[in-house]
Amino acid sequence: MAVNRDEVANMSNGARILVVDDEQPLREFISRNLAARGYAVTKAANGLEAMAIFQSEALDLIILDLMMPHMDGLETTQRIRRVSTLPIIVLSALDEERDKVMALNMGADDYLTKPFGVEELLARVRVALRRMRWTAQPAEEGVLHAGDITLDPEKGRVMRDGKEVKLTRTEFDLLHYLMQNPDRALSHRRILQNVWGPEYGNESEYLRVYIGRLRKKLEKDAANPAHLITEHGLGYRFAS
Repeated sequence: MAVNRDEVANMSNGARILVVDDEQPLREFISRNLAARGYAVTKAANGLEAMAIFQSEALDLIILDLMMPHMDGLETTQRIRRVSTLPIIVLSALDEERDKVMALNMGADDYLTKPFGVEELLARVRVALRRMRWTAQPAEEGVLHAGDITLDPEKGRVMRDGKEVKLTRTEFDLLHYLMQNPDRALSHRRILQNVWGPEYGNESEYLRVYIGRLRKKLEKDAANPAHLITEHGLGYRFAS
């Protein structure tokens, strides 16, 4: 059955995606598949081109290769993160955990290992864009408080000791979920599937990185956290 182009565009909401990869066949393959589903696609062959587009165009998502000439994906991610919380999905042939952790530490939201299936990539794109559209959703509950930390789900704002703390969308969603389940030990899989989506469950390194980032931003002593507690062999608990 033919797909109605208007319906496809509505599903994607015309989101603007920048695809960055120095391999032209892969860049074109990704771009064609995104465009066929109603996304507005811009392309770049390296990090320098990507930065120029990022600085001149309004974007909703970046899909970024790690190994590129002129400026690699890690440096590009780091530069973008200094000024923006725009979601970044990293693509890489490197499958070691240390490579994933490095990319996440630089600010990537997701990490997809080459080769990958197009449906898997599209699912990751939907997850990243869905997370960014939180402002259009009604708040499910009121403001959450825990010690010196306050989270306002309607405004998307987190305060510590009365001062606003800037979080990425993923950091906010993770903290929100943990604060919704105070003093409960939550498994890695449960957290991943509720924050990242049902497609996730084995990416425990994501949680190590993001919990570490939240501790640095919210805990008075990140090495001895009062709220973001590790439950060894299981997951994490938010102590209220």
